[in-house]
Amino acid sequence: MDSTGAKRIEKKYKQFVRRKYIFIILTIVALIIFFFIALSLGPVNLTYYDIFQTLIGNGDTTSNAVIFKIRMPRIIAAILVGVALSVSGAVMQSVLRNPLGSPYTLGISPAASFGAAFAVIVLGAGSVHSATADAVILNNPYLVTTSAFIWCLIGTFTILIVIKFKGAYPETMILMGIIVGSLFTAGTTALEYFANDVQLASIIYWTFGNLSKGDWNYVFLLFIIILPLTFYFILNALNYNALDAGDDVAKSLGVNCRRTRILALIIASLSISVTVAFYGIIAFVGLIVPHLVRRILKTNDSRFILVSSATFGGLFLLMADTLARTIINPLVLPVGVLTSFLGAPMFIYLLARKKTYV
Repeated sequence: MDSTGAKRIEKKYKQFVRRKYIFIILTIVALIIFFFIALSLGPVNLTYYDIFQTLIGNGDTTSNAVIFKIRMPRIIAAILVGVALSVSGAVMQSVLRNPLGSPYTLGISPAASFGAAFAVIVLGAGSVHSATADAVILNNPYLVTTSAFIWCLIGTFTILIVIKFKGAYPETMILMGIIVGSLFTAGTTALEYFANDVQLASIIYWTFGNLSKGDWNYVFLLFIIILPLTFYFILNALNYNALDAGDDVAKSLGVNCRRTRILALIIASLSISVTVAFYGIIAFVGLIVPHLVRRILKTNDSRFILVSSATFGGLFLLMADTLARTIINPLVLPVGVLTSFLGAPMFIYLLARKKTYV
């Protein structure tokens, strides 16, 4: 190849990479803009001037209460949960080489939900209050998260057992996900059947998938857990690229396929268990966002997919939650209901597609 052809290829590659960086930058800018839009929307209307004055410490009592106690914890939680679910879904699709892989479709979210329900009902980690704003609280969020994580691992290792069989196809993974999800959903239903009225009300309200449940303590725990896990995934993007190419190729590049796959699924399970334990099941985000990102970027490169899924996932769930709490104002719709309505048609569309970027 002559120097002219090499320069042409280099130029096209730089343009290819530049488009990816532009998308990431645009989603970050959109996320910042929508952050302030979400702060202004709600039963109490706030102008952007009111928001600015409150953020610099000159707000009145009402503005301080609305922004710092109600809206901002929910907005930051929406961003962090969106990041966790989207990146975990992208990693699962990559390491399992399954275009329909996600925390929900592979049965991991129902497993985490069962673990959290077990802690709330059997171990007494949840309670009911008379106030609407804090109708359900978690007395011991650490216990709930630990229980969700343990059962999440059980669901994960069930999938890993299938991976060990030679010739396990993506359809097999989805069937196993349906089986695992149905099993843990049945377990959750059984716990509800034997629960008393207070426990039943607590667990049903908790499973709605509602971002209004948490406070600043939850946000802090999400921050210190989800961000390091997300950076771990991004730092291992090249290993996931190798797994995408097949185990033989990955081994030839020096990647320990078994260890990389198991660690990825375990860490994704931890990320999912934290979000489910605090906010319930928010379905389909881990399925929709990675596929939308792949369609937009037209690439399988995990270096771009994971970062873009993080930024776009935070934006997606923030927009969905803002719509959920304003679409039938003054009533607040659980965001899990809205994402399910959005995700079901997308799931059908993915099943019908002949080509995917996974």
